[in-house]
Amino acid sequence: MPAAVADSGGVQAEAPGEGAAALAHIEARLAGSAPNHMPQTWLVPGQSLARTRELRASFPPDPAPAAVLVPLVDRPEGPTVLLTRRGSALRHHAGQVSFPGGQIEAADADPAGAALREAYEEIGLEGRFVTVIGYLPDHIVISGFRVTPVVARVAPGFELRPDREEVDVVFEVPLAYVFDPRNHRPRRVRLRDPSVEIDMVDIPFGEHNIWGATAGMLLTLYRVCCADAPE
Repeated sequence: MPAAVADSGGVQAEAPGEGAAALAHIEARLAGSAPNHMPQTWLVPGQSLARTRELRASFPPDPAPAAVLVPLVDRPEGPTVLLTRRGSALRHHAGQVSFPGGQIEAADADPAGAALREAYEEIGLEGRFVTVIGYLPDHIVISGFRVTPVVARVAPGFELRPDREEVDVVFEVPLAYVFDPRNHRPRRVRLRDPSVEIDMVDIPFGEHNIWGATAGMLLTLYRVCCADAPE
């Protein structure tokens, strides 16, 4: 089965609940999903399939494959999303909030293998704590990548060892906070073509601002898990 696909026009349905029930709900929604790289299923982060088709010509025609880990930590008080703030000296996306991840390499067996490798290299998250529970549609980004979000349950008890050249900060955000529409701050973004604008969402959290592709992928997860997905 292809990766679960979400659109922005759904009506809010059953919420994920709390604690273990929340993760069980997400696992059920993603059950049977698998990486799907067909261009007709790609999403621009935060956009519907229909809007992505309208925007496709503004994005690189042959994006390079990449993968990110969407780590949902199974905390007793409720699941959290594990995020990083990229190093301020990096050449690309310096200082941005992101998921662990990067370009898929020849030695990687699949997107999950790439996401797990990158998570270990960037923050020291060991694979023994991680269980992949599903996939979101590939997201295309203006920097020229086609990113497969690999959604995973992370058991507590891990000890992180961030690579300080790549990561400034690692932090967790309650999933309930991410999924609460009251915390979604809309803004309009102009692409490289100044005539093209898209509506995006920021998710501010304390000193951090989750925006861009990361916020867009979280919005896709929210739509898959908390809203009626299109047929």
